[in-house]
Amino acid sequence: MTLHLIAAFVVTLALFAVDSAASSPANRHYNAGDDVPLFVNKVGPFRNPSETYEFYELPFCRPDRVIQTKQTLGEVLNGDRLANALYDLKFLEVKSRATLCLKKLTQGDIRRFREVILNDYYFQMYYDDLPLWGFIGKTEEQSWVLEDGNKLKFYLFKHVNFDVLYNGDQVIEINALGDPNDAVDITDDAAELDVDFTYSVSWYETSTVYQNRMARYTRASLLSVHKKIHWFSFVNSAVILLLLMGLLIAFFFRRLRNDLRMSSSGDDEGEDKEVGWKYVHGDVFRHPQNMSLFCAFLATGAQLLTMAFLLFVLAFVGTLYPYNRGALCTACVMVYALTSVVGGYISASFHSQFEATGWGKTVFLTGILYLGPFFITMSILNTVAVSYGATAGLPFGTIMVVLLICVFLAFPLLILSGIIGYTFRSEFQPPSAPKRHPREIPKLGWYRKTLPQMLLAGLLPSSAVALELHSLYTTFWGYKITTLPAILFVSFVILCLLTAILSIGMTYIQLSVEDHQWWWRTVLRGGSPAIFMFLYSVYFFSRSSMSGILQTSFFFGYTACLCYGIFLILGAVSFCASFVFVCRIYRAVKNE
Repeated sequence: MTLHLIAAFVVTLALFAVDSAASSPANRHYNAGDDVPLFVNKVGPFRNPSETYEFYELPFCRPDRVIQTKQTLGEVLNGDRLANALYDLKFLEVKSRATLCLKKLTQGDIRRFREVILNDYYFQMYYDDLPLWGFIGKTEEQSWVLEDGNKLKFYLFKHVNFDVLYNGDQVIEINALGDPNDAVDITDDAAELDVDFTYSVSWYETSTVYQNRMARYTRASLLSVHKKIHWFSFVNSAVILLLLMGLLIAFFFRRLRNDLRMSSSGDDEGEDKEVGWKYVHGDVFRHPQNMSLFCAFLATGAQLLTMAFLLFVLAFVGTLYPYNRGALCTACVMVYALTSVVGGYISASFHSQFEATGWGKTVFLTGILYLGPFFITMSILNTVAVSYGATAGLPFGTIMVVLLICVFLAFPLLILSGIIGYTFRSEFQPPSAPKRHPREIPKLGWYRKTLPQMLLAGLLPSSAVALELHSLYTTFWGYKITTLPAILFVSFVILCLLTAILSIGMTYIQLSVEDHQWWWRTVLRGGSPAIFMFLYSVYFFSRSSMSGILQTSFFFGYTACLCYGIFLILGAVSFCASFVFVCRIYRAVKNE
């Protein structure tokens, strides 16, 4: 089995290396007149980022033989479908109104173009691994037309201007713009229409170096208005973090020291009034119900947390960058598979500290707790995409590759690390042994129940990162990069710190009223900010121009998977912080 895992690990690293190399730009140099690779990719409505179709599904000029490039795993997952094009953009070769093709548009072609122009369709291409976009046509409103007439006129762009910037012998930037002054009117249903599609190519020298050519795609986040928003977000988050830390230090720790002082002095009257958490010392370390599910929850959260930090590392070292075709999708698949080691080890080792049997069930639940709902969601969305004929629909071969990675890499690593965690488990010695019968919990007010506390624990952290959350949604479901990895990382750290601080404070309050059922409560309280994040996505969608069954299902489906992962991460962070805190205070009581 060890040889099998080593072979699977090597194959995975090789696949990731090949995938990254295929999608990352090489440091290419050209001589005048050299061919520069240009591929058409996809088309889609501007308001629906997930609704994209293959380029040649529209009646464009097409080669005699359409050849799709060899797709990497990440490109297919990202919905890219690159194919050869008739455009010929040789390095430093200027062209003026070169003929692309003379095409006869049928009545059905004209109707199809009118439909896509009405929905603001755009096209995407790649030139020397640089993405470029352009609109297919435009509409003009005729205010003088009678009420029964068609108030919109439809124009199809038949000429495209390519403006290319170069530095020495390298391509730095490219833009494509349909010429609105050279468009054909397709408002009326003509039987047939002959259209001469043309294009022009202009070259301009720039001082931008090749290493900085991708910086323009993150330029939106560097505008002054975005800088002010990000600074305000950081100040807002820092103020909330400092206030909570000050409250925790000034109030809870001071009260905790008083509790410990009264315990050492034997002041029973003061203990009855102030130290309610000491009465539950025989119940606080009694493990909760559904222990296997609880440990799987913690292990999956720890695995996703490790995965998130590794993805940030890849972004910081430059492996992940904007519009690196499919690199993020590939990294997510591979890193999740490799971090199964974390999930398997933590689930088995933590479970074995409290129960001698049942760790196998815990490891199994760890493998399906996140992956199961994600695969179900992805299957439903893939069915919708295939029914629409969208590029987001995954081919059968890609689905099999992902399943093989899970079966032959993720699950074996999960099982092996679970065996290691069980074999090398450490015995947990609680500061106070659990009593045989649990102590009865006093009747508590409604505001001390789980749901009100989830509301409070979720509102503060989510409000602290609300502005960055908006930027994150805008980046995921838009066409501009409105945030940067460093900003996201700091926001993520602040979110985890706020969750941990609130968890410690609310756990202390819960134990002070002799409520010893804190295990599951800390997990649910900690993960509650993810619920607010999903609720904000509903507001974000309502304010956007996205529409249609395909885009709506993709938005809420994948946003729900993202928020569910954050719920698991923050729940694990919350419990770990509270667990360390509870062990410390009861160990301090035992020592005194």
